[in-house]
Amino acid sequence: MLRIFIGFDSREAEAADVLDYSLRRHSSIPLDIRYLKLAELDFTRPRDPLQSTEFTYTRFLVPHLCGYEGTAVFMDCDMLCLGDIKELHDLDMTGLALRVVKHDYRPAATVKMDGCVQTVYPRKNWSSLMLMNCAELRLWTPEVVATQTGAYLHRFQDVPDDKIGDIPDTWNTLDWMDERTKLIHYTGGGPWFEQYKDHPYGRVWLDYRDACRARRNSA
Repeated sequence: MLRIFIGFDSREAEAADVLDYSLRRHSSIPLDIRYLKLAELDFTRPRDPLQSTEFTYTRFLVPHLCGYEGTAVFMDCDMLCLGDIKELHDLDMTGLALRVVKHDYRPAATVKMDGCVQTVYPRKNWSSLMLMNCAELRLWTPEVVATQTGAYLHRFQDVPDDKIGDIPDTWNTLDWMDERTKLIHYTGGGPWFEQYKDHPYGRVWLDYRDACRARRNSA
């Protein structure tokens, strides 16, 4: 069973539910999906003025939450899965601490979802989807996650480069999709926000949302 932790933000609660639905809809293996809800975690950290979501830092608690054993996936909630997540489950983690899509991303916009400031930094969006070898990430203790800088955490400082492997880029496409896309990531703001309801690829998310609601209402 693949453990998946979805970053949860109270402003995007339905986005997390739709991602959960899309993952299960396409998966050929059992999934243990959990939401990283800040209010339910024994974790405190002063709010960073550049912090755009409630899970900006809690994502790095996943190895700790797994007892530093086995593998796990972290995903931002502003994503939609269109492929079988078993493809990530089957990736070889021997000798690796992480696998990520290694974007070279330089956003043109200065504002992103819900009016938050768009910041630019090396390895931006690498931490939005992480396949983790939890035993190799013991450096991410709760104390480190609570006290280290955003740069230290999101750039994977102190994780050797040769321990950061790749995920195929079809598994984290940023605000676009084509017939190969397995996971679309609405980085600037998804159609669950009124101001982004006309996102060029928003219709596919809305279709999944409607299916998710229908399934929930029929349960």
